[in-house]
Amino acid sequence: MSDTRTAPAQNEKPKCVEAFRDRLLNERYLFTSRMLEAGAWVLDNKRIVALETLSVMARESQLTPSIFVRLAKAMGFDGFSDMQKLFRAPLHEAYPTSLSERISHIQGDEVVRDPADIGAMGQSFCRANSASLAHLGGRLGELPLNAAIDRIMAARTVHIIGIDRSFPVAAYFSYALRRARVQAIQISGTGSMALDQVAVMRPGDLLVSISFPPYAQTTLDITSAARAAGHDVIAITDSPVSPITEDAAEVLTVDDAELHGFRSLTAVMSLVQTLAISLAYRHREAGDLDLDQINA
Repeated sequence: MSDTRTAPAQNEKPKCVEAFRDRLLNERYLFTSRMLEAGAWVLDNKRIVALETLSVMARESQLTPSIFVRLAKAMGFDGFSDMQKLFRAPLHEAYPTSLSERISHIQGDEVVRDPADIGAMGQSFCRANSASLAHLGGRLGELPLNAAIDRIMAARTVHIIGIDRSFPVAAYFSYALRRARVQAIQISGTGSMALDQVAVMRPGDLLVSISFPPYAQTTLDITSAARAAGHDVIAITDSPVSPITEDAAEVLTVDDAELHGFRSLTAVMSLVQTLAISLAYRHREAGDLDLDQINA
């Protein structure tokens, strides 16, 4: 896909980070999927964007510097430096603090000085995981959890896709849903059969799409195919402007800590377990499930 899109003749640049976010959400047709990925990363790493160079951003995000420049121009800025000025305002005045900033701002950088010290390494991960759980716990009330559970309960079959680092989340969620008496199928993509697996979805089926940066292309393709076929999608991801959120019926965002290139799964696992437990309680209320025997 080309990284250029034709913008409207009058494309006034955003005056604040909130406006930047709203444009990504409401005018996403202006941007390619790579631009949306860059935009989501920018919103989750505003401190880096404000203080660092394009080369640092490229290294941290695993995206090319040019995609940030193209994003800036598509937004109406003269270039990246012009866009960077927007993020040099106090972060708390512009957009809710993301987990990556909380770890940096509140606890400081998690630096393991001696990688051979397994205890120190473990302590760093524990601190990062504690921060991710605290962040999730503080915003559970903002997430459309009940709406997501209603859709899962109403679905004929729930299909779940999660590739790469999201694979264990999808595997656990599909297992837990089945234990909670919900018909669930994990789309594993084994043998390059992912598109064939989504092709068997029937009316009334639901897709749960789980993806985090760098977003797996297979997940993007499956999500697009399911959406094109008219199936509802629940997106579990890191940002409202993640590539899998377009036209999603429900979006559940979760920030997990990332330490030395390893993404924690603590918060997202807690989120899907919360959904599974809630579904199990609903079935128990209907009298057809013994929670003590669920083994989920």
